[in-house]
Amino acid sequence: MLYRVREVTGKRDLKRFIRFPESLYKGCSQYVPPLHKGQEHELMHAASLKYCQRKMWLAEDASGKVVGRICAMINPRYNEKYGTRRVRFGWFDLIEDVEVARVLFDAAETWAKEHGMEEIHGPLYYNTLGRQGMLVEGFDKLAPFSCLYNHPYYADIVQELGFEKECDWIQYMMPADKGSGNRLKEISDRLMQRHNLRIADFDVLKKDRNMVRQFFRMYNESFDGQVYNFVPFTEDEVEEEIDQIIGQLDRRLCCVIMDADDEIAAFGIAMPSVSKAMQKAKGSLFPFGWYHVLMAMKDFTCLDLMLVGAAPKWQNTGVSALIHGMMAQQAQECGAKWALANPQIETNTAVNVWTRYDHELWMRRRCWIKKIK
Repeated sequence: MLYRVREVTGKRDLKRFIRFPESLYKGCSQYVPPLHKGQEHELMHAASLKYCQRKMWLAEDASGKVVGRICAMINPRYNEKYGTRRVRFGWFDLIEDVEVARVLFDAAETWAKEHGMEEIHGPLYYNTLGRQGMLVEGFDKLAPFSCLYNHPYYADIVQELGFEKECDWIQYMMPADKGSGNRLKEISDRLMQRHNLRIADFDVLKKDRNMVRQFFRMYNESFDGQVYNFVPFTEDEVEEEIDQIIGQLDRRLCCVIMDADDEIAAFGIAMPSVSKAMQKAKGSLFPFGWYHVLMAMKDFTCLDLMLVGAAPKWQNTGVSALIHGMMAQQAQECGAKWALANPQIETNTAVNVWTRYDHELWMRRRCWIKKIK
């Protein structure tokens, strides 16, 4: 069958682009739909678009039915930092037909070549905060709301087009309350006293915008040079995250440790799993989606570990283990039984932290790369 590709140029095209996965994954019990409004913001108004370029395309069959989509992005800050000429692809979905992928990538690569790009890799977001990585293991597992899900045939299709593995992200599922207990509390208390550390009041912290900005500065410092492909966030990206995320965090599931200089030493942020609630919401918080999410935030047995880390000067001091213990205690107090770690690059030494606990490899996602001909 012949397919045609068209650039997304108006509101109708954008709506079709955003909603295509609804039909593609209809009946798939593992797929968790993102919010329509959130997708529209990311594609049209994300802070990253102040320095990134992007274009979107739809693939249609002879009847005009959408059979695939792709977004191509050029992040000049990434290319400058790593000395590359790469275009990213994301929002990649399609029916099981390699010819659909071929016309989509032809469009993306032609545009990329016009801008001097030599390689294409993905699925990626503009920066490391968005959904990224093609699922290659764990298709029978319920996807976290913050992560991508895709059909098993995707990997075969991109390999047929010449893509090779660039890197993998892995996720572990663990008992949420492992690492809590009186013995650990005694050790934690001694460590806190020895280093003159204190636990911050999270409710006060998240209302202090300057303190939250300090958190992201520390986040940039912690991950820059340590995490593969990481590019520090801009001030605009930080402000966007503050506006969108901070208000949603639950003090019962977040822990921040401050040092004697009132600087952030370590942090742990978790959220109740809202995957099932988002499936019920079907891409919209209104009219009733908000209710399902609210119930999921109140009554939960599984946590998504969003961010866990320590400031560079506090790494390898035991403070990271301190955070893990505190989060385990919080999970126990909230009645959570399981915790799913956020995707981490398999070469990141921080991944080894989770192997200290009972754990199960839950999902593996892959970034693919190839040269543009």
